[in-house]
Amino acid sequence: MIEEKTFNPDGVGVDNGNYFGLPFTPDESALVLISAPWDVTVSYGEGTAYGPDAIIEASTQLDFYDPMTDDAWREGIATDGVDEHLAEASKRLRGQAEKVITFLEEGGDQNDEHIQKRLAAVNAGCREMNENICAQARKWLDKGKLVGLVGGDHSTSYGAVKALGEKHQGFGILHIDAHCDLRDSYEGFEYSHASVMFNILRDVPAVEKIVQVGVRDFSRGEVEFALESQRVEMFDDMTLAGNEFCGQTWDEQCRRIVGRLPQEVYVSFDIDGLSFDNCPHTGTPVCGGLSFNKAVWLLRCIVESGRRIIGFDVVEVAPAPDGSGKALINIDLMNTAPLSPKERIDAITGARILWKLCCFALKSNQK
Repeated sequence: MIEEKTFNPDGVGVDNGNYFGLPFTPDESALVLISAPWDVTVSYGEGTAYGPDAIIEASTQLDFYDPMTDDAWREGIATDGVDEHLAEASKRLRGQAEKVITFLEEGGDQNDEHIQKRLAAVNAGCREMNENICAQARKWLDKGKLVGLVGGDHSTSYGAVKALGEKHQGFGILHIDAHCDLRDSYEGFEYSHASVMFNILRDVPAVEKIVQVGVRDFSRGEVEFALESQRVEMFDDMTLAGNEFCGQTWDEQCRRIVGRLPQEVYVSFDIDGLSFDNCPHTGTPVCGGLSFNKAVWLLRCIVESGRRIIGFDVVEVAPAPDGSGKALINIDLMNTAPLSPKERIDAITGARILWKLCCFALKSNQK
């Protein structure tokens, strides 16, 4: 257990560029957080590339006492430096992707020669991003650290899961999301946020099971894929709500969900899995969803079951946009325009979900 040094957990939040203002270095910590400022292929609202910065800022307002996890954070939660090349590439390739999306939405043919060139550039950039995230995660996994990823859009989860797939014989993914993300591609983008779970199933054989919770906006093809696959199980939002309407407790449902997971679990938490009063500015908000407390109770049930959380991500957190639709956080200068509490809600929610995941992961790995 790491000493607090001069850090006062009951004092004012420290603006030191680290998640939660914690003082720990990666080498002395049990858990390392890596950031993925990326939102190239988002198909509706953009801004998730600014999620890591927004969460860092909001996280300094968080209090550390958590009776559910017995101060597990004292094992050390560190922040790895952001690769600014990712942010630069995301901004550059986003312009190409937007032209593709606009062309297709206006009825254009995806086989158009100019569109194919843009798609090739975007797909190549996304492959490079995947390798970048995978290499960052692999570096810390090789040193025996737990790794958490902060996105960015959901496509960024691929690299972290792939790195874990090199280290573990078999594990499951608890996938909290409004969407199934089981398309083989979307709008021609091979590594779209809407394809991440399909790509993981295809490329990471160590993933034995994906258990999807809260999904409520999906295509017929995705449902058919899930029903035919032995590696996917859906607990869709309306079925969960219907069970509750008919008298089943949320605790009973959580235990059924967790019972479908293997002993080792990766948690992929898309913030739009929550009701959108928690995340009104996320890229693709959907009516319905889990409350914050229901999501936390589900995570708690993983730990109580004796399962081990081997990694996690929090993705699709987007700061409030300004009038142009752009996020109000400047990713280069790390500063913000003044925001009201309502405008900060996405980052506030993201920071607290991230904190719960950090603490539950550390607790589940305590001997």
